[in-house]
Amino acid sequence: MNFFKNIFNKKEKVDSYESFWKWFQENEQKFYEAVKNQRNIEANFFDKLSPQLDRVKSELYFLTGMADDNTAELIFTPDGIIKNIVFVEELVAAAPNLPNWKFTALKPATGNMGLNMGDYSFDEDKLSFYSINHENYPDEIDIVIAFDEYKEEDKNQILNGVYIFLDNYLGELNTVTIIDNLSVIAKDDAEQELIPMNKLKDYLTWREKEFVEQYQATRYETENDSYSMLEAQLESGNMLLAVINTNLLNWDSKPSHPWLATLIIKYDGSETNGMPNSRDYELLNAIEDELMETLKDEDGYLNVGRETTEGEREIYFACKDFRKPSKIFYETEQKYKDVFEISFTVYKDKYWHQFERYRQ
Repeated sequence: MNFFKNIFNKKEKVDSYESFWKWFQENEQKFYEAVKNQRNIEANFFDKLSPQLDRVKSELYFLTGMADDNTAELIFTPDGIIKNIVFVEELVAAAPNLPNWKFTALKPATGNMGLNMGDYSFDEDKLSFYSINHENYPDEIDIVIAFDEYKEEDKNQILNGVYIFLDNYLGELNTVTIIDNLSVIAKDDAEQELIPMNKLKDYLTWREKEFVEQYQATRYETENDSYSMLEAQLESGNMLLAVINTNLLNWDSKPSHPWLATLIIKYDGSETNGMPNSRDYELLNAIEDELMETLKDEDGYLNVGRETTEGEREIYFACKDFRKPSKIFYETEQKYKDVFEISFTVYKDKYWHQFERYRQ
């Protein structure tokens, strides 16, 4: 699996998964030969696959190589971007059954395969770990990795190497969804007893099992909650307006909805002190109403509130799962792309640190 291709972001017509796989089937024999024989693979495979895949969804990536003597494997990956995981999974779920191909969603766990990267090599023997326990945030999984050959001047390269090693060691899905915080240090800087790396999988499995058992059945209804209007004047002289569910911010089971999803909508506020004009205001509220109809609290999607300022509205949800909000937000982005510039983020924040500024 030594080929990695970046799928560049282009604004083109969006194709369906079925259209992509129909095209792939028409060319699969040529692609198979390119992977198997390792001849002009860039021109004969990557350069053809990239634009077609990008028509389905931008910001996807892939790895390819021979799984065995007769089977080429194509691994689709979001490269750690949480909001794109669902699209990779759906793409592979729609794949046809081709005799010489294996299609995989997300980088799988491959065990203790050593990784060479620049002047460094990463394996179980050179890595160890410990977990930081936070008294006020007991459910956070904060992992510190100690690397025997750590050098501060190469910290970015080493951090990247550790992340790639963990993707291979734990599997990409586990790496990006179970670990809340990760840092890498020199072995001599460890503040706790170091644990052998071969214990990490069992430790994470235990922590995740505990977490699921504690919060799996937890639900919250927002119907009777009160929302507070918060106002502030910025240095620019423009106003900031926020409407926030203050009851929800004081809830003691926040970790049950650990995924924070934020839809960001940009509008022209240059003539209205950073606020939306009446037409945009109505449409922004209509978009939020649409989201509320689809992302319901009883299903595990809590509307925390919104903030409007400086030509931008942010709409906040706290979610049990990251897949559905990723799809709904992307559909919203596509639906209104000719009216507003829309983007969104989805990330894990078990204790909702993002909203601390609203707590009173």
